Amino acid sequence: MPKGFIYILECADNSYYTGSTNDLERRLWEHQNYSGANYTKKRLPVKLVYFEEY
Repeated sequence: MPKGFIYILECADNSYYTGSTNDLERRLWEHQNYSGANYTKKRLPVKLVYFEEY
């Protein structure tokens, strides 16, 4: 059974952000709605470009 996800987001400025979570849907919502990391808050919108279960 998967324990979580690693993911890569592409930001509006073409930079990338990596993270991990146990609830990918919730975390993506947080990033898009100013509740995510400080890095992504300043670079919205973000787009999920990769994820993998671990």
